[in-house]
Amino acid sequence: MLARRKFHLAVLPVFLLVFLGFNSVSSSVQAQEIEQQAESFIDSLADDAINALTVSGSTEEQRSERFRQLLVENFAVKTIGRWVLGRHWKSATKAEQSEYLDLFQELLIVTYVSRFSSYSGENLKINKTVANGKRDVIVYSSIVRENSQPALHVDWRVRSRKNTLKIVDVIVEGVSMGQTQRSEFASVIRQNGGKVEGLLVELRKRVSKSA
Repeated sequence: MLARRKFHLAVLPVFLLVFLGFNSVSSSVQAQEIEQQAESFIDSLADDAINALTVSGSTEEQRSERFRQLLVENFAVKTIGRWVLGRHWKSATKAEQSEYLDLFQELLIVTYVSRFSSYSGENLKINKTVANGKRDVIVYSSIVRENSQPALHVDWRVRSRKNTLKIVDVIVEGVSMGQTQRSEFASVIRQNGGKVEGLLVELRKRVSKSA
């Protein structure tokens, strides 16, 4: 029994090394797979967005509807919206939360449709893709502009959940759009006595103004 126990103890470290090594290789392979998937996801989305939003003769309403579809399919709007609202999400009523998410989505639509209206043939070039944690991947890209203008650096945080990829943040020239909105929304709420209703009033104005 003693000899058998010594044998088991001697084999255990080897087994652990093999097991950990296998897990490390497996994790590395999984990371590479999700990086490739995220890169293809962003590359395809860029093409879809350009094709959908720059069709000659399209009305603002048609472009908005096309972008709405792209947004719902490819962005984790609820996840982004809740994170942007921060701690104020819990203090909001159910009705306020529902209206806020609707307004937040509409704000994204009018903002990006407006930006694409000035699109003039720029190309998206993916520079590299790096796994960030267990579920997130950062796709680093550049928008190559005409007339020798410097490239615009745009990074995409893509999250994998239930075998589905969704964008959870866009970082332009090192500035997180989610973080920017989070700070801005918090300021609006603070100026309105800490009430989420104050933010809703402001978002209603922005959305209706752009309609």
